[in-house]
Amino acid sequence: MAEYDMNNEDYKTTETERLAEDDDKYHIFSENWKYGFKKDGVVVIPAIYDDAMDFSEGLAAVKLNDNYGFIDYSGNEVIPFKYDFAWDFFKGMARVEIEGKWGYIDRIGNEVVPIKYDYADYFSEGLSIVKLQDKWGYIDKTGKEVIPIKYDDVWSFSEGLASVKLQDKWGYIDKTGKEVIPIKYDDVLNFSEGLAAVKLHDKWGYIGPAGDEVIPFKYEKVGIFREGLAQVKLHDRWGYIDRIGNEVISFKYDDSGIFSEGLARILLNGKWGYIDRIGNEVIAFKYSDVWDFSEGLAAVELNGKWGFIDPTGNEVIPIKYDDADFFHDGKASVKLDGKWGYIDKQGNFTPNDW
Repeated sequence: MAEYDMNNEDYKTTETERLAEDDDKYHIFSENWKYGFKKDGVVVIPAIYDDAMDFSEGLAAVKLNDNYGFIDYSGNEVIPFKYDFAWDFFKGMARVEIEGKWGYIDRIGNEVVPIKYDYADYFSEGLSIVKLQDKWGYIDKTGKEVIPIKYDDVWSFSEGLASVKLQDKWGYIDKTGKEVIPIKYDDVLNFSEGLAAVKLHDKWGYIGPAGDEVIPFKYEKVGIFREGLAQVKLHDRWGYIDRIGNEVISFKYDDSGIFSEGLARILLNGKWGYIDRIGNEVIAFKYSDVWDFSEGLAAVELNGKWGFIDPTGNEVIPIKYDDADFFHDGKASVKLDGKWGYIDKQGNFTPNDW
């Protein structure tokens, strides 16, 4: 049998995917204001914890006697209870906090990024935002400060670039910290589909990764590009442009959202509906609120209740819930008769145990 290298990225990915499947089998329940875990409806870890988070990559952060640690599927203490707070694992690392300072540990509890930062974010494109003494910079997964902690504000990396703020102006750096787009803009958004929205002299436009102006600075508000289109506001109305600035959907809407799965949510005359990528109004404007489409379904609100529709507007899950979220991995959080739980795509409701 071939031996796997634990440091090999392919092995890590396979192991993470396997653990994710197991993570979904465990569910938090509450009893007498304490938390534990059930599997297939059977208690496997008793309710003895003061707080608990879902399993992630085979471990769950739980609180006991005012401190957080991590347990495995059997309830064994894998990482000691010594943290003031702890977050879930993601790609083998978890954020932890002690006395207001943040760092990262690995799945056996080794401190891989020193617990010394005033804030540490999740890793994005291999780098994490950190804050120290009211300034911001970036570290890699070894804890090396690869981009100096000197900025007044920053965003995560997207498409190889990150927006940074100095002296009340924004620009972009690459992963070496080189300033590739001058720090001169009044506001910015992340790069998406090769373009970034930037604001200059009270107007928004779009630039490319070299800082070249691709779409003129003339819009009042803008969004990021998704599925080749971005929502923009002009003369107090919303419409959509393509990646070369052509106005492909008329400026006539009160509000708008990004395109997701070929449709965008739109507000017109106080009601929400959906349009397709050429501007056809494919789902009637009759809802008081809506979510973007996700996994083929969208949550919609009508007469104070929520349900789900498909891309043709058919009501596939009844509009009867007090609240609803979007679908992820085949499930959506919903609230029914004051009780939160989740449903599958057939509308089967499973209440939470707390």
